[in-house]
Amino acid sequence: MNTSGSSFWSSGSVPLIDAEVLSSIIRVASDIALVVSRNGKILSVLINPNETSFGKLNHWEGRPLVDFLTRESRPKIEAVMDRMAKGEIPSRSVELNHTDNAVWEFPVRYSFHPFGSDGSFLMLGRDLRPIAETQQQLVQAQMSLEQGYEARREFDARYRLLLRTVRDNIVFVSVSDGKIKDLNDPAAALLQSSRDDLIGSTFAQEFRDKRPEEFTEALINASISESNASIEVQSRRGRQRVMIAPQVFRAGGERILICRLTTADETTARFDNLSNNLASVFEKGSDAFVFTTANGTIEACNDAFLDLVDAAHAGDVRGRSFADFLGRGQIDMSVLLENARRTGQMRMYSTKLLNEFGAKTPVEMSVTFFEDRGEPTMGFVIRDISRVDVMRKAPMQTSEESSRNVMELVGSATLKEIVSETTDVVEKMCIETAVSLTRNNRVAAAEMLGLSRQSLYVKLRKYGLLSKDGDGD
Repeated sequence: MNTSGSSFWSSGSVPLIDAEVLSSIIRVASDIALVVSRNGKILSVLINPNETSFGKLNHWEGRPLVDFLTRESRPKIEAVMDRMAKGEIPSRSVELNHTDNAVWEFPVRYSFHPFGSDGSFLMLGRDLRPIAETQQQLVQAQMSLEQGYEARREFDARYRLLLRTVRDNIVFVSVSDGKIKDLNDPAAALLQSSRDDLIGSTFAQEFRDKRPEEFTEALINASISESNASIEVQSRRGRQRVMIAPQVFRAGGERILICRLTTADETTARFDNLSNNLASVFEKGSDAFVFTTANGTIEACNDAFLDLVDAAHAGDVRGRSFADFLGRGQIDMSVLLENARRTGQMRMYSTKLLNEFGAKTPVEMSVTFFEDRGEPTMGFVIRDISRVDVMRKAPMQTSEESSRNVMELVGSATLKEIVSETTDVVEKMCIETAVSLTRNNRVAAAEMLGLSRQSLYVKLRKYGLLSKDGDGD
């Protein structure tokens, strides 16, 4: 049958093709070719030389084709062979899945071409594994997209619910063009307009005498300032004094300002005289104030603390652990945090404060634990006691009588004997001091002295210090 419409193939001008040349043509024309007998036995296997993934399939020859097909593919080849036995030539290709000893599988799309008078036929196949891999990648990409869409929808739902239920007046402003990206209903009511009308409008036009570029720049400067300053403006419609507290963040490659709006009346009502006085003490007081998280990370401090640690700027200490500035480091921090969490506060704790250059300043501090909020906070009040440090140490030093007794030993005993005699006195004083500093916390005292807990108990029993606090262990 001549499907090309040309008489060349039927005119007898084509010579007979040599068997080796024909097999080469078949190899190149397909990825895999099978010559199958009428009863389904594989007579020959031809593999495209450019396709190395099939491996060697010479062991297929002489064996039934169905032995190398998966269970679902066997009915397909049997249907094709039945049709060819009736003289019908399959017009469509058939996809078959090959298997070899159930170790690996590969899909192939075959076209069928009968030849000869014995009912044999040629199967020319195209490897479908690249297509299957591409389809698998597309399926995985589609699943990833679906998961991304679900996560985005969930995030958008949480964002909308939070924006709707929060009581603060919130406005999102784009830094690039100064337009309102989104806002909640309380903010729209404060600006005396509807949410739909405000979204997409220029934020600066909602206030009197504000140019968009200058206003946006002022908001950015206020958001990155260390004092977290607010900007006072007057609304255009209601002529209200409004305080704007901006913060800048980046989302999707774009910088966004989140602005919290409050009226001047609300701000005044929020801070009464006591709050103003406390703020003044924090800013101008001689004692150092430090606020940390529950694990000791510094969140805020005043200038008095910066003077003690010789820091030029609050940003130099914010975010660092408070233990970095304590003389005994984490030991002091553990004692302070443990006692504050247990009793709510701790007073009159003596230690030394390290500055940025390693110098130590004797200090006395108290700590209060605030747990009645979303994130617990620790408040430290620190006082410089370097001037009275000598007086504070005097009661803890050896008494005059003890010193006189030691001096009387000079000349009557060797230096080694004198040192051995006085070692117990010094050791007892050190243990008493550690127990006093840690408020009888034996674990913290042992850590402070570099002893194990068992060794500390032995020494406490040796010097009769267990009975002082009623502990009979």
